[in-house]
Amino acid sequence: MRTRLSRTLPAAVAVLAAFAALPASAATAVTGEPAPYAAPADHPTYIVTVRKDLDPAGVAQLVGVTPVHVFRSTLHGFAAPLSPGQVAALHALPGVEAVEQDGTASAG
Repeated sequence: MRTRLSRTLPAAVAVLAAFAALPASAATAVTGEPAPYAAPADHPTYIVTVRKDLDPAGVAQLVGVTPVHVFRSTLHGFAAPLSPGQVAALHALPGVEAVEQDGTASAG
């Protein structure tokens, strides 16, 4: 029996390989263009962190996400409302370090 990851991973690897083959100028140009799809407002917002050598906005575009914010200093990633399918796709992408639902934090 194949797991969901074993079914999704080959497609995710192919998508990431296609993105990695883009010239650097094409990968960085993605930040100015919104992706064609944003998850409905009723989907929770997630914080997605990616490897430093990847363009966070480009990774978002791979799964059809319009980030509400792209982080490039303290964190390297993006924040966006995500559907369950987009969360699964991001978990399967090599180079995605974490996908965590946004929430409040408190000290103490």
